[in-house]
Amino acid sequence: MKLLITGATGLVGRKLTKNLLDNGFEIHYLTTGKSKTNVLPGARGFYWNPQKNKIDLASFTGVDTIIHLAGSTVSRRWTKTYKEKIYSSRIKSTQLLVQGLEDHEGVHQVKQIVSASAIGIYPSDFDRFYDETVVGNPVSFMEKVVFDWEKEIDVFCSKGLKVTKLRIGLVLSESGGVLGTLKRPTYFGMGAAFGNGNQGQSWIHMDDLVGIFLKAVIDRWEGVFNAVAPNPVSQSAFIAALSRAMKRPYFLPSIPAFLIRLGAGEMSDLVLDSHWISSQKVIDKGYSFQFNDIQNALNDLIK
Repeated sequence: MKLLITGATGLVGRKLTKNLLDNGFEIHYLTTGKSKTNVLPGARGFYWNPQKNKIDLASFTGVDTIIHLAGSTVSRRWTKTYKEKIYSSRIKSTQLLVQGLEDHEGVHQVKQIVSASAIGIYPSDFDRFYDETVVGNPVSFMEKVVFDWEKEIDVFCSKGLKVTKLRIGLVLSESGGVLGTLKRPTYFGMGAAFGNGNQGQSWIHMDDLVGIFLKAVIDRWEGVFNAVAPNPVSQSAFIAALSRAMKRPYFLPSIPAFLIRLGAGEMSDLVLDSHWISSQKVIDKGYSFQFNDIQNALNDLIK
């Protein structure tokens, strides 16, 4: 089976691409860097530029399934300009894929799209567990981004494709991401929770995230699925588990929310919002998690 991947050179994309190649899939990938069309061994790269509405239509040739991961990181300071980039990188890239299929109508063989989404679509709540049936009116910036992103993804339904949306939680990887940010202060014994520390952290080990994408492709999942581990934890419990994995003390009090908002502004939502998210639907589809427990996951990644 031949797949087309966007965001293949990112944190999740590189790991997923290697896994798919190891499992015998043929991979095409789209990149905004003309010099990056041959940086993934075993995969074939094609240039695109969603901001300029350019895409190499040859990337669709023979493709059965699209995996859509493209989107600018949310872990940079949210200036007005960068917020526009976060939004447009997801919306315009999705629209360009739709346009590419329309330009290839009657020729392309694409049957499914498996797209990244995010648990940021759910309202922050310190008590309630959310499953995929919860639909709210977007209020915060991230809620609006993900809500509008999913609306654009749903357009593929009208093109006759099966649509799979994976609402991804806090991704834990040895190669960077949130752990790369938190490991340094924790190493020096300066690990501390944010706000009151009671906010839910719905996390997932990179290996499980890759496994869920793989199963969604092979089994032709359709619909919305929360890509999170079965046992979310409070943020204070997360920092405590990270300190144990790194064999470092954890004794500092939580950093007050007003200080975080003063320093980070609206971006502080990323660490102060609370999301307790259910993975039961993924389990019901037959996926067996490798890492259910936060301590085991962190012990595996901190070596």
